[in-house]
Amino acid sequence: MSLGIGIVGLPNVGKSTLFNAITRAGAVAANFPFATIDKNIGVVAVPDDRLKKLSDVFTKGDRIPPIIPTTVEFVDIAGLVKGASKGEGLGNQFLSHIREVDAIAHVVRCFEDDNIIHVSGRVNPLEDIETINLELILSDMSTLERRIERIKKNTKGSKDKDQLAQLALAEEIYHRLEQGKPARSGEYEMEIPSDFGLLTSKPIIYVANVSEEYLNEDNEYVKQVKELAASEGAEVVKISAQIECELADLDAEEAKAYLDELGVSEPGLNRLIRMGYQILGLITFITSGEKEVRAWTVEAGSKAPQAAGKIHTDFEHGFIRAEVIPCPQLVEAGSYAEARNRGWIRTEGKEYIVQDGDVLHFLFNV
Repeated sequence: MSLGIGIVGLPNVGKSTLFNAITRAGAVAANFPFATIDKNIGVVAVPDDRLKKLSDVFTKGDRIPPIIPTTVEFVDIAGLVKGASKGEGLGNQFLSHIREVDAIAHVVRCFEDDNIIHVSGRVNPLEDIETINLELILSDMSTLERRIERIKKNTKGSKDKDQLAQLALAEEIYHRLEQGKPARSGEYEMEIPSDFGLLTSKPIIYVANVSEEYLNEDNEYVKQVKELAASEGAEVVKISAQIECELADLDAEEAKAYLDELGVSEPGLNRLIRMGYQILGLITFITSGEKEVRAWTVEAGSKAPQAAGKIHTDFEHGFIRAEVIPCPQLVEAGSYAEARNRGWIRTEGKEYIVQDGDVLHFLFNV
């Protein structure tokens, strides 16, 4: 299960610069709107220090188990502008790309730089956010209008409870959108069906793009974004896209030294990925041994058979039980044998709810 995050925002807010940094994929970054026409996709490893520690546990001489992390797919979606929902700036094409991702990272310009043109002529993060959100809302309203019309036509004279429930939901969401509120902000009697295809139902992270001097303190722009996000129940991650670009060109030791110099504990990418996992309710479990150390992504609340199914469907269908040990305990024990001696490896059945950082070994019968 790979997490897909779409990077959106107005032109020249730092989207492609950030994308270049975190994927090293070389997306076009230029000082004019629509430098990015097609979506660019990059897959990056999810940083997880636990994997290296487990690899050390199972290293025998020169035989070092390969580390296979779970991944995040970043999609750099070309700059949206006012009128995108009506096709301005190739907006319809860009909006369709957003439908394909799990979450939205909305990059907001929170820095001053006379050398970088702002599409509206001045830096105003709240106005920028409103422009993008309005286009997403208008697009969703258009989508729901067609949906409502189709359901009404199909249910004319019918008492199909499922279709009537969907109609009531669609009309309730449409009313919310009319008030300028995203679909995700409402509480509904039923879950929004995925085939509604609503952009504003996706969880969102506001990425406040700042200059180096504001990495450790918030300027007024960031404060405005955080206040707005709090009112929407959204999250904020502060990043300097330019710094992330510079970090991407350094090796691990140089990057750590640079971060220490800046007084920052980790790259912004790490925080963005972690926040993406959090808002989507995802966790990581691990399979580990002399052959490989591998991370897997599942939804929080998944039971052991569902986690086994992430490895292979046969594992889920023939699931018997799982041997479970938290990663820190296995690292401390130094081997499975010692972990067993200490009584730290548990046997769990089909109802066990997998926890983040569990090291699992599945027993199954096909």
